[in-house]
Amino acid sequence: MGFIIKPLVTEKMTHITEKRNNRYGFVVRPEANKLQIRKEVEDLYKVSVVDVNTMNYAGKRSRRYTKAGLIRGSKIAYKKAIVTLKDGDVIDFYSNI
Repeated sequence: MGFIIKPLVTEKMTHITEKRNNRYGFVVRPEANKLQIRKEVEDLYKVSVVDVNTMNYAGKRSRRYTKAGLIRGSKIAYKKAIVTLKDGDVIDFYSNI
């Protein structure tokens, strides 16, 4: 287990969730497949998953000029999963606050 890294709570994902009440986003491990993501969401949140869509994001190179000179680095690569739940099921990410 441990394929889900964190729930995706961004402005764009919140807009998608408001438009369609049964879709939620997660950042998952790159080696996770749809069946593993489905099983883990069902076990963690006690909901029924209808569909799982995944997207791989490549890490991009970045550089900036500073007083010390040119600094090079890269942004991390990650995998995102959008999970569609059965009608009536809800995940509340803010219940622990």
